[in-house]
Amino acid sequence: MPAATTNTPILTPSSLNHLVRDLLADALPMVWVEGELSNLARPASGHIYFTLKDARAQIRCAMFKPNSTWMKFHPADGMQVLVRARVGIYEARGDYQLIVEHMEDAGQGALQRQFDELKARLATEGLFDEAHKRPLPRFARRIGVITSATGAAIRDVLSVLGRRFPLTQVDVLPVPVQGKESPAAIVAMLQKANRAAIHDVLLLTRGGGSLEDLIGFNDEAVARAIYASTIPVVSAVGHEIDFSISDFVADLRAPTPSAAAELLVPDMDELLHRLQQRKDRLAHVIGRRMEASSQHLDHLLARLQSRRPQARLAQGRERLQRLRVALVQHLGQALRSRHAQLTQCELRLVAHHPQQHVRVLQHLLDEQQRRLHNGINQQLERRQSSLSLAGRALHAISPLATLDRGYAIVFDAGGQIVRHAADVAKGAEVTARLVDGHMRLRRTDQP
Repeated sequence: MPAATTNTPILTPSSLNHLVRDLLADALPMVWVEGELSNLARPASGHIYFTLKDARAQIRCAMFKPNSTWMKFHPADGMQVLVRARVGIYEARGDYQLIVEHMEDAGQGALQRQFDELKARLATEGLFDEAHKRPLPRFARRIGVITSATGAAIRDVLSVLGRRFPLTQVDVLPVPVQGKESPAAIVAMLQKANRAAIHDVLLLTRGGGSLEDLIGFNDEAVARAIYASTIPVVSAVGHEIDFSISDFVADLRAPTPSAAAELLVPDMDELLHRLQQRKDRLAHVIGRRMEASSQHLDHLLARLQSRRPQARLAQGRERLQRLRVALVQHLGQALRSRHAQLTQCELRLVAHHPQQHVRVLQHLLDEQQRRLHNGINQQLERRQSSLSLAGRALHAISPLATLDRGYAIVFDAGGQIVRHAADVAKGAEVTARLVDGHMRLRRTDQP
């Protein structure tokens, strides 16, 4: 039946293509498509035209400027890519195509997704928690460096460690840091180092690279081996902008291998400076304490000099004089008492004049006199003995006793004791008293 008789709208090719474009835009606003690049073309306009295909189909694609200038890699035929695009139609030819807004390497994208999934899962398990981070030793005596034995990273680490603190022993624990065998080798070396238990800290490091190059440091087994390590682990993988799973689980993350070496050991020059400062402070403290001790000794010396033998001799002489005065006073009182008794007896004798009474009284008088004389003699003997003892004690500390040991006392012409050589004029005579006599001397200038 003719279209004109059925009121069916008649479309032109352009209006049909326009209708198809709108339908596709409404049904599929934005899609992600993965495939292999082919027929890649880069005209001078800056746009990119290519075909995205798989084993059974293909589709034309266009990526217009400036989206084409923001890519982080250079696409090429045969590369597997992942694109975010709008489904459209090229109306001039009626060709179905994709208008690409974003393109990334499909291999890199898969690795990134795996990285993000593993990072989230391990974080949920608590492998990244700060509570599990162990402090690094302040002075590491032995460091194990797990890295490639021929890479640039180990040269940088050894250079920095040798410059900053050459006393630290560094052991290179070689492992492949790239390729499929890398994760297993790193895990084995971490376990071997922990069994040996000879290192204070382990450094896991390598230089920069792509996400695929760093796969050994984004492996779950490596992360769990780091977490299980009893030795603190420092991770320094890639450049400052690179982050790996080992960075998050390690006890410390360093941005570069050289920075890790600086964090592991102190600066020897700075340590020497600090030691010199402490040495100076110690010398100052010791000096102050020695000065205080010297002052204390001077005080003790002054006290000792105040108690020299001359002072003690003067004190003994004074005490002896007091005893002598007390003795004389006591004897005088005793004599006066006895004399009073005698006088009383004489008065009684006169009062009782009869001869018989006189003889009795005379006998009594004689007895009293005898007892008086005996008492006086005994008292005198006791006092004489005490005086002799005091005299011998005084003589023992007397300068005269010193003469027995070969010393002499020098008197000038006036009889005064000479204490200083300057008190005797040149040619003047002095008298030296020795233990057994005197000797006259004359001062001369001859030695």
